[in-house]
Amino acid sequence: MLRPCQRRTALLALGSVPCVAAFSSLQGCSLLQTRPAEPGWTQGRLLVRVDASASQAAQSASAAFELRGSGSSGELRLNSPLGTRLATATWSPGRARLAMVDGERSYTSLDELSRQALGQALPLAALPDWLAGRPWSEASYKNTSDGFEQLGWLVSTAQRAQGLIEAHRSASSAAPAVLLRVRLDPPA
Repeated sequence: MLRPCQRRTALLALGSVPCVAAFSSLQGCSLLQTRPAEPGWTQGRLLVRVDASASQAAQSASAAFELRGSGSSGELRLNSPLGTRLATATWSPGRARLAMVDGERSYTSLDELSRQALGQALPLAALPDWLAGRPWSEASYKNTSDGFEQLGWLVSTAQRAQGLIEAHRSASSAAPAVLLRVRLDPPA
């Protein structure tokens, strides 16, 4: 488990640095120079907001990202508004690795990586499919009026043509509510 100072570093890696107000609406930050996505990479900006619970205060973080791969193997790069690499997560079957400024950690899964780094298990394996506007093929889902429900998350793809995807997990007795909002950069 990450120590509290390392968890703060992981949250900083998600971009709780200058321009958070600009990212909260996901309009971007003029200091970030966008560059065309490399072939096979999806890029944009993301926001993660975790509501307060009995055991922790509310948290919010944002970052520019680059993602390639699938739920079984891939790479997620997180960058600051100034374009500095803050963290890189890589994964393959049975293994996940998080490299940050203060070192590298290995995990047995993406769920464990996000739980240890951020205090919440985020659906990182499903993210490549969700960003493509479709349910992840490795889990059951239910269609909704504006997207689908999968893994306990309500995923809205209604504004995907405008580059916006939102996923929301409702609060439960075991976990607080979480919002994951992604603004995709337009294709080059």
